[in-house]
Amino acid sequence: MKCLHSIDVLLLEDEAADAYLVKVALKENKALVRLHHVLDGREGMGFLQKNGDYSNAPRPDLILLDLNMPGMNGYEFLAFVKSDDSFKSIPIVVLTTSDVESDIVCVYQLGAASYITKPTGMDSFISMIDKLSDYWINVVSLPYRY
Repeated sequence: MKCLHSIDVLLLEDEAADAYLVKVALKENKALVRLHHVLDGREGMGFLQKNGDYSNAPRPDLILLDLNMPGMNGYEFLAFVKSDDSFKSIPIVVLTTSDVESDIVCVYQLGAASYITKPTGMDSFISMIDKLSDYWINVVSLPYRY
């Protein structure tokens, strides 16, 4: 049974093609998601802290995080979020091209909820996003938004 509520998802992704694929996959899967996209960790911090252009940004229910971004990378952003009591309850799913074991270990040690290596084919990518959105919308209980 599909849930009727939507969630706010913050996507940190510097690659335009990958961000576009996430948007297309969510739309194709008719996921009840309000997607907010930023290009790096610094913008992500601004979004969470409601700075500047993000003064009216909602608190995300879920963060999708690429690791390899310019400026503040995914590791630094993850460490920032998980060390701040205001944000550490927000689940973070690492969505990256890396399948290096040390990356996987590192992000789990920093507090990531999941680690997903991006599939290379369009159909596989859309299927993965469908499963991901179904899980976070219909299966798990997320913390109350405040």
